[in-house]
Amino acid sequence: MPQTIELSLVSHTNVGKTTLARTLLGREVGEVRDEAHVTEAADVFELVATAGGDRLVLWDTPGFGDSARLAKRLAQSDNPLGWFLSQVWDRYRDRPFWSSQQALRNVRERADVVLYLVNASEPPQDAGYVGPEMRVLGWIGKPVVVLLNQLGRPRPAAEEQADVQRWRAHLAGELCVRAVLALDAFARCWVQEATLFGELAAVIHADKRDAFARLSALWQQRRRETFAAALELLAQRLAAAALDRETVAEGGWADSLRTLGAALGVRREAEDSPRQRAMRALAERLDRGIRTSTDQLIALHRLGGRASAEILTRLAEHYAVRERLSEGKAAAFGGVLTGALAGLKADLASGGLTFGAGLLVGGVLGALGAAGLARGYNLARGAEHTLLTWNDAVLDGLVVSALLGYLAIAHYGRGRGDWVASEYPAHWQDTVAAALAQQQELYRHVWSLRGDADTSDAIESALREALAATLGEVLRQLYPGVEIDHRVAAEAAN
Repeated sequence: MPQTIELSLVSHTNVGKTTLARTLLGREVGEVRDEAHVTEAADVFELVATAGGDRLVLWDTPGFGDSARLAKRLAQSDNPLGWFLSQVWDRYRDRPFWSSQQALRNVRERADVVLYLVNASEPPQDAGYVGPEMRVLGWIGKPVVVLLNQLGRPRPAAEEQADVQRWRAHLAGELCVRAVLALDAFARCWVQEATLFGELAAVIHADKRDAFARLSALWQQRRRETFAAALELLAQRLAAAALDRETVAEGGWADSLRTLGAALGVRREAEDSPRQRAMRALAERLDRGIRTSTDQLIALHRLGGRASAEILTRLAEHYAVRERLSEGKAAAFGGVLTGALAGLKADLASGGLTFGAGLLVGGVLGALGAAGLARGYNLARGAEHTLLTWNDAVLDGLVVSALLGYLAIAHYGRGRGDWVASEYPAHWQDTVAAALAQQQELYRHVWSLRGDADTSDAIESALREALAATLGEVLRQLYPGVEIDHRVAAEAAN
């Protein structure tokens, strides 16, 4: 038989209930203002529903106002609940007291579980409203899960857990409290929501647990689908960058001399040179790809806003050049290049050369000679034109930025408003770097696929697998003890 499970979101006034409701629901609900008693009546919203009719709903209730007065009034009554139900309150004459009563009424009449929100930015002993509100909720007798809000930017797990432990210790004597969790309305992640669902499963009344299991499974399936879709977008972005190339227009002797001079530090390469134009075209496509992909990720996570324009610094060492050299020019420049570039190394076994810092050529010139190098290179690549591509160093950097960008969007609560880019927490960068170090060989393999024909599908598939493994490890490090469903990686990689 279908069941409806109801969660009542309650707190002291102006702690952030409606903001958190927007984040959990993924849509605009209620009204948010920085003042007390903005929510004047309890509103109900559907979190998830199964095809069989099971429903999980969330009540956004008015904030507790004069909770100390309400607790005192209830304590003085021989029959607190009977007194509560027999009263008629004037919302205009005593608004804070009326708000407390409305929240209490909703909890008593509707809640299967109470989600009690606290302001974690203040020490628990300084939150004087918590004690009276715990007494009120204790009289009601419904299970309470305490959620820590207003934690600030994401922090290392140990620091966040220290806040949780302080609040657990402070509330240890409250029998109605079954769990204390961190779930900030501005910076929560779907992994933390999974933890919340796990705690709810333990406190839901036995006759509704089967229904909740069905609802929880559906919720997790949707989160897996979102995660897999995000990895697909990131894989497409990175594959496009890996395979992108720009033909460098053939120039005359003057262009060649200017480029050689720039390579050797004699002069700066002209901004309108064929190579510079090719660099700009490649960078502009990358910029558009990043912004488009970011916009798609924002929409996928049911957020508003758009990516701001990316500022891509033109660093010549970030380009890999596939150079078509005429044998005559190669021979003519051979003596100069052999002396100037003898220290550079290249892996000829890979079928081509990677050139950095805007250099025309590089490699073991002493072994092959300039003309021989030109013939071997063009033959190995089958190149008929000079091509400009991104080198492995840039692609590695793009993986880092893609993973950090995903974390920023996945942690961005809708209650915060439209998505905007901001500086990443330092521990995210360290965690991503550590996870990538473990997967280094996997990414080396992915980039090596670029030399084969028709490799787009193969590179995207390999990137989905690599990104799923990397992000799974990142999330496990950021949220120790949380199991990342193994099916997520399998779905993302297929």
